[in-house]
Amino acid sequence: MILRLVLLCSLMPGAVLAAGPVDPDWPCVQRRQPQLSPGQVWSGPPADDAIAARAAEPDVQRLAKLIAPRRTSMEEAAELVGAFAATADPAALTALFLATFGHIQKSRDRVMAGITRYAHKQEALDAHIKAQRREFDRLMAAESPDFDAIDKVEEDIDWSTRIFQDRQQSLTYVCETPVILEQRAFAIGRLIADHLRE
Repeated sequence: MILRLVLLCSLMPGAVLAAGPVDPDWPCVQRRQPQLSPGQVWSGPPADDAIAARAAEPDVQRLAKLIAPRRTSMEEAAELVGAFAATADPAALTALFLATFGHIQKSRDRVMAGITRYAHKQEALDAHIKAQRREFDRLMAAESPDFDAIDKVEEDIDWSTRIFQDRQQSLTYVCETPVILEQRAFAIGRLIADHLRE
């Protein structure tokens, strides 16, 4: 009975994957959007080459690196941007947004690549479980079953299934991370744009 439950559980993750997107590189429910554009999260003036050059300046980059990470609260980011805006012109504020957006985009790119690796690992583990199930069936069908080998395969199926299911449960959090970064880019864009309207 226990073995049947284990084998049934090993089928469930595969069913979860089958119900998901066709793209094996993207296991998330959320639609895949490889790149963000500044226009999606920025209501201020468009950035030209001169503003792009200012975005690369050390003082702008220093501040962008402080306000881009999620570990910096929005309250802290508001204070930092406010202090910068007190002496900055509109071009400098736009450059700050562009620099901050670039750092958020890099973080998001790393997360997206991690999700792809995650999907590949899950796909490989699912294939391993299926292969071990076939091996279990082969061993059980032998005229003189090798029960030591059967026990090892059964243990492998059980362990691999647990790992797969644990990862599937973590998938919701992993998949939310790009969305959280998009929301942060929008929030910081709005924060900076508010100073342009003052």
